[in-house]
Amino acid sequence: MPPKAPRNFLGLVLIAPALAVVVLLFLIPLCEAVLGAFRTDAGFGLENVSKTYALYSRDIAFTFVIIALSALLIALISVLFSGYLTLGTNARAVALLRWLYRWPLFVPFIVVGQILRTFLAKNGLMNNLIVSTGAVSPMDTIGFLDWRGVVIAFVWKQVPFVTLLLAGAMASLDRGTIEAARNLGASRIRLLLEIVLPQVASTLMVALTLSVVTMMSVLSVPLMLNPHSPTMITVNMAFRINAYGDYGVANVLGLVSFAITGLVAWIYLRATLKENIR
Repeated sequence: MPPKAPRNFLGLVLIAPALAVVVLLFLIPLCEAVLGAFRTDAGFGLENVSKTYALYSRDIAFTFVIIALSALLIALISVLFSGYLTLGTNARAVALLRWLYRWPLFVPFIVVGQILRTFLAKNGLMNNLIVSTGAVSPMDTIGFLDWRGVVIAFVWKQVPFVTLLLAGAMASLDRGTIEAARNLGASRIRLLLEIVLPQVASTLMVALTLSVVTMMSVLSVPLMLNPHSPTMITVNMAFRINAYGDYGVANVLGLVSFAITGLVAWIYLRATLKENIR
């Protein structure tokens, strides 16, 4: 048996690249952001925090609402899609849905923003199609280049990702339990909500946590679809740096973003620990 010290050294060598990435790209920037948020011309204080609250409190609340609403819609639509992919009886419909739902995965967010900017505008493709049917007149059309467009973009982009993870988890479940419940007369919606979904809840939480982190980091979509106030804090961060070189307020906004994603991660970890204790 090789000595213990060389084995430990080999393990450290193997994890060194990953550890270096975490330290250089996450820990050091996080520490610098924390220090920068409280650093002022006179030393350290709460000047940047008070300025951020005065200027961007509405935008922070707006960001929280948009992310929460988008996550809720993503969860609902993904559960329905995954449930039909797992429990659906129409083979052609299942195959068509399986082929279609993945496409947004390959579209970058900046392209999503540009597509929806053209599609959701007052004179965009969506309204032109509706006008061509005679349902409304050109004067009655409305645009969705506001918070609704941001929600639509986030949901359209993230539903395939969550569905992919959730459908895979559902496909790995024991079919015997599902078939037994179906033989006892359970409907598909009851099968989904009472038997299938509880068994894949942890996967859904992981997918939603990753989606929230992704949505919190996107700049292009709110910048293209909702540039006016209130807007998301990613736009505010870019504006403070590019227009004023104000890294203090930008760092405070970054800490707020970190707090929102940390809250979601804490909810996930708390639910996971409860499940493991059981």
